[in-house]
Amino acid sequence: MANRLAHETSPYLLQHADNPVDWWPWSAEAFEEARRRGVPVLLSVGYSSCHWCHVMAHESFEDQETADRLNDHFVNIKVDREERPDVDAVYMEAVQAATGQGGWPMTVFLTPEAEPFYFGTYFPPAPRHGMPSFRQVLEGVHQAWTERRDEVAEVAGKIVRDLAGREISYGDSSAPGEQELSQALLGLTREYDAQRGGFAGAPKFPPSMVLEFLLRHAARTGAEGALQMAQDTCERMARGGIYDQLGGGFARYSVDRDWVVPHFEKMLYDNALLCRVYAHLWRATGSELARRVALETADFMVRELRTAEGGFASALDADSDDGDGNHVEGAYYVWTPGQLAAALGPEDAELAARCFGVTEEGTFEHGASVLQLPQQEEVFDAGRIAGIKERLLRERALRPAPGRDDKVVAAWNGLAIAALAETGAYFDRPDLVDAAVVAADLLVRLHLDDRARLSRTSKDGQVGANAGVLEDYADVAEGFLALASVTGEGVWLEFAGFLLDHVLARFADPESGALFDTAADAERLIRRPQDPTDNAVPSGWTAAAGALLGYAAHTGSEPHRTAAERALGVVKALGPRVPRFIGWGLAVAEALLDGPREVAVVGPATDDLAARALHRTALLGNAPGAVVAFGVPGGDEFPLLADRPLRDGAPTAYVCRDFTCDAPTTDPEHLRAALGGREQPAG
Repeated sequence: MANRLAHETSPYLLQHADNPVDWWPWSAEAFEEARRRGVPVLLSVGYSSCHWCHVMAHESFEDQETADRLNDHFVNIKVDREERPDVDAVYMEAVQAATGQGGWPMTVFLTPEAEPFYFGTYFPPAPRHGMPSFRQVLEGVHQAWTERRDEVAEVAGKIVRDLAGREISYGDSSAPGEQELSQALLGLTREYDAQRGGFAGAPKFPPSMVLEFLLRHAARTGAEGALQMAQDTCERMARGGIYDQLGGGFARYSVDRDWVVPHFEKMLYDNALLCRVYAHLWRATGSELARRVALETADFMVRELRTAEGGFASALDADSDDGDGNHVEGAYYVWTPGQLAAALGPEDAELAARCFGVTEEGTFEHGASVLQLPQQEEVFDAGRIAGIKERLLRERALRPAPGRDDKVVAAWNGLAIAALAETGAYFDRPDLVDAAVVAADLLVRLHLDDRARLSRTSKDGQVGANAGVLEDYADVAEGFLALASVTGEGVWLEFAGFLLDHVLARFADPESGALFDTAADAERLIRRPQDPTDNAVPSGWTAAAGALLGYAAHTGSEPHRTAAERALGVVKALGPRVPRFIGWGLAVAEALLDGPREVAVVGPATDDLAARALHRTALLGNAPGAVVAFGVPGGDEFPLLADRPLRDGAPTAYVCRDFTCDAPTTDPEHLRAALGGREQPAG
């Protein structure tokens, strides 16, 4: 017997390739082996930047005695939840149903038929805080399996039946209207933390999808309260320790209510979503802070997450070497007054401590502080602070860096493509648009097969074996649609169409219009996963609704529009009740209520300066979910360009919605007003 993970592409699985545990990857062969030996399966699910996954690995999976018990009594399967979100979702639903909570590492014991019968998350090496030790759990499960097999089978069967009965209350298949969106806003207002921004208590997660809804709702209705909640939350997060004040980019979440101490892992998806939110906040308000954070976050993604192939890596670890050989959470990011003095000298160190809230007691562990930008009376010299940040960043670069999970996940790269394309367009940063194009090229070249089916992951230019799930098709289509609007290259609209045809054919329920997370022809699990609620990223269900709606606006395709409207029925049901957990669906519903607007900009040539200025004005419009086509009259890049002539030889914009068009205009100011754009300062 041997550990079988050495040839996997997942960095998380490779972290376990040298364990004394005889790990198998998720495969039919592993379950066949369990049947042959007559033993249960231990399923361990985690991901490479998960702190407690590392802890449990070190305590238990690297321990020979524990490994011997695992190897003697179980077939052991290790799964990267980021590679197999379908496996993770099915068993996490079981864990949450049985225990009322979930998380990673996830530890599940299964029959050889893959039916779960005992669950947990992290188990310590010795009993503590009322938790049994991992070895006690192994002993108990082994004993139950050998002595009470019928009972175990009965429990497993009941769990599977219960899961099958947990059908989603879909509501009807009609989209939400004004009333449901107003109720959702009221619900968010009740849960809003007016003192600190954000929603609910600790731990506090960046509410990216809800912020997008609030910005769109404010743009459509003029609701100042919605805009204020979005603006204040964005400011509090950007001033907090959850934001990297030196290098840009956001950590996964804050362990406290005040955004001070983050869980230090930095995920591609958070940064892509938040980069886009801050860019949209700037578009709506002109906030200088929003502009700075959008650009710094975009630069962070390109600088620290871009892979050699031009895609974007999944995550940076929370933990790193503290310089003394200890693997410590946050070691790369935190500072003591003494470390500031060593890097800057006493005078600048004292200024930095005041500016960034570094204290003798510290805000984190062992007297160290997470850098923040607390609100205070003192006004700091911007030039001097910029110089201090540069020096601290150089000093920090000498520390051992956190590990990077280099796998490229299709869905998250789709989110990054959308964010970088728009941020690059808004702030005249063609390098960011280029980075989005290179990542999109990689997805087409490597992740798409000749039938336009998506693979979920790749690493080092090698495509992974796992099929794309709904969020992959939806988020990549969303990225391609954003790229089409920004670049004026219709090929991206075409690729989005290929992906969305798969959504209609393989992921949608033709009866109800509901969407499944896995394709009809995907590997059969104990249940076909289906979850319309947002987690750390938009749900595949509502992301698909948004992409279908955008594609329909570009092309006039009735099947895509109808599918989007039917999919939004779940938002009608859940939006008023649990708005925090269906933010992206609410944002898509805002676009639907607004039309969305269809904007065609034609110029004598795509490099004509006046045409490009009109195109940028269209992109800076606030109308929710508006789509923009840019090209020459009669160009075949976009359906929206058909029969759109120049007026008096000048670049011209056409704005339509709900089968009605405004008079064409050559005046950027007129176009700006038509799309609810903000007046841009001259120059």
